[in-house]
Amino acid sequence: MTDLRLALGTIPLGTTVDEQDAFAILDRYVELGGTRLDTADNYPFWQDGCTGDESEATIGRWLAARGNRDHVVLSTKVGARPRTAGDRTLDDVEGLSAPAIRAAVEGSLKRLGTDRLDVYWAHVEDRSVPLEETVAAFGALVADGTVGVLGASNHATWRLERARRVARDLGVAPFAQVQLRHTYLQPRPGVHLPEGGHTLATPETFDYLAAEGDLTLWAYNTLMFGAYTRPDKPMQEIFEHPGTTARLAVLREVADGLGVSPNQVVIAWLVAHGVVPIVGATRLEQVEEAVAGARLALDADLVARLDAPA
Repeated sequence: MTDLRLALGTIPLGTTVDEQDAFAILDRYVELGGTRLDTADNYPFWQDGCTGDESEATIGRWLAARGNRDHVVLSTKVGARPRTAGDRTLDDVEGLSAPAIRAAVEGSLKRLGTDRLDVYWAHVEDRSVPLEETVAAFGALVADGTVGVLGASNHATWRLERARRVARDLGVAPFAQVQLRHTYLQPRPGVHLPEGGHTLATPETFDYLAAEGDLTLWAYNTLMFGAYTRPDKPMQEIFEHPGTTARLAVLREVADGLGVSPNQVVIAWLVAHGVVPIVGATRLEQVEEAVAGARLALDADLVARLDAPA
């Protein structure tokens, strides 16, 4: 079976989804052919009573119980964990200094119960630290076998380009993965997201990805908190423009024609454009829907039809 181009978002596992249900979700995902698990060293610090350990620790206990570390792609992040216990903001986070990265990776490895990470991300930018220091610290993790591939999450394109140039100059592994917020609907240009730390993919992003050729985009918030299919989840204000009406009409027409859900078409459309969609799940049926979407092959005419609305 070909690689499933999908990542399971794990923010709620071990908190809003209790451990028994979390294990069932992870089991079902792997059973259906999923491999990528996306977490961070701060998920979900913003919830009352949480420290940010919860998602990684739950995955770690599941890996230990199942003995299947070699069958999954572990993806976690550093940089956005609050330095003060109980802080629910991003005002004072661990950042991306060399000591912070080394301390954070050790913490993640311990919580995940592993000696290596497959993908390690700079979670958010840290412009207080020289890029040379950050890039060298990440590169050292690849050189010593702790990390397989490096990624930059929520970074401006120019910062990503500069970091990759620094990596070339230093002779270390560069960022090869990009993680940004992206979905089928397009926000109004110049909007400000209400969620702190989130960065949108833009046309410049895709221009850069196409020019480089060795970068892979992982997209989060792909299903917009359920807004494509749930009437109780209204569209965010950033999507309030005429283009949304046109894109939703085409999306629903394509979904109806294929006999699938709009969510599945969104996931399939992202995959058709070379993106790795990150999809969170709190129920087994959501895992099954997402996997079916990632396996849904859209022909060129359908992709062009979905692309067309402004």
